[in-house]
Amino acid sequence: MELRTTTTSTTATCSKYCTSDSNHRPPERMYCHCSRCETGSNYVCSKGFHSYCERHSDLFRVVKDFISKFKHMDRPTDVNSYSSLNTKPSPAEMLSARRWNKRALLCGVTYKRKYTLKGTVNDVKDMRELLIKQYNYPPHCIRVLTEFEPEKEFHPTKKNIENSLKWLVEGCQFGDSLVFYFSGHGLRQPDFKNDEVDGFDETICPVDFMEQGMIFDNDINITIVRPLVEGVILHAIVDACHSGTILDLQFVYDHKNKRWEDHTPRSGARKTTSGGLAICISACEDHQLAADTTAFTGKTMNGASTYIFIDLVKRYPNLTYGELVDLLSDTFEENAANNQVKCLNSRRLARLFRHRISQKPLLSSSAEFDIYSRKFSL
Repeated sequence: MELRTTTTSTTATCSKYCTSDSNHRPPERMYCHCSRCETGSNYVCSKGFHSYCERHSDLFRVVKDFISKFKHMDRPTDVNSYSSLNTKPSPAEMLSARRWNKRALLCGVTYKRKYTLKGTVNDVKDMRELLIKQYNYPPHCIRVLTEFEPEKEFHPTKKNIENSLKWLVEGCQFGDSLVFYFSGHGLRQPDFKNDEVDGFDETICPVDFMEQGMIFDNDINITIVRPLVEGVILHAIVDACHSGTILDLQFVYDHKNKRWEDHTPRSGARKTTSGGLAICISACEDHQLAADTTAFTGKTMNGASTYIFIDLVKRYPNLTYGELVDLLSDTFEENAANNQVKCLNSRRLARLFRHRISQKPLLSSSAEFDIYSRKFSL
């Protein structure tokens, strides 16, 4: 996926296959292009990248051919049939002195013509319905960002997402329940601040990420994790590639060994709340991809993680966090074994690598807790 920016830049030629374009902006604006496979990345050029391109040139050709074949797909949603998912409070609600203690931000990005995802709007609709019907969120306390909203302030641009993240936590008080949901593309970038255990920053991609850039995990943490005061609970549910530690929370649950791992950054950078609790359920680990699929409905496209998550909490409303994570993991393993969840051209990629593409949901938190005794609730 080529992520070249359109800004004026100076070019320096690398020693073998790549060129590096830099206009001396922050590292996230740097771009690397491999002339051998004709694909690009925002990673800084390195010998490792050259070596990676050489080893996996067949993979790059498969992905390039797939993108070329399907880049002119029809829009996943007909804008003329789309009804706004944002509602205003009724006159009675506007006059009421009641303060609502539930608030949610739901972002679904289709990217329309390029890098299209067909299930994200369905994901947002389903998540909104779940919050309203099962968890009693007032419709006017749910902000929805999609490209098909009639008002531009509700399009999932970088500026609108950043403003909406601030809106989500603004004035939060003891007893508040907040939800951040994102369905779209995610990427990884080298960490230049030495505040990531794995050496990479995770990002989410707004609809205008090619022009305005991505939103980094560090910035998401600063915006919606740090302001959480005592008694406030934030849940983030992120259905995107490389979304594992997208909130940069201190503790990550090791599902295999059944224990929390401390991911405090080596730099000592602050990643904590102001007394509240932040919990994130990610579609996959940092190095994995997340799938869009019709496997579960036979017709409607959805993010695999979102569909499974909603189905489970509807069927089993009294699950603990541990039971939910177990069921999510088991369902993914079962469907991966049956080749039902597909991401890009998974059959050809599976043959190429001689193994199946899989995703493992990841639970992270700003504080440790007993996941098998605490009931899950939004």
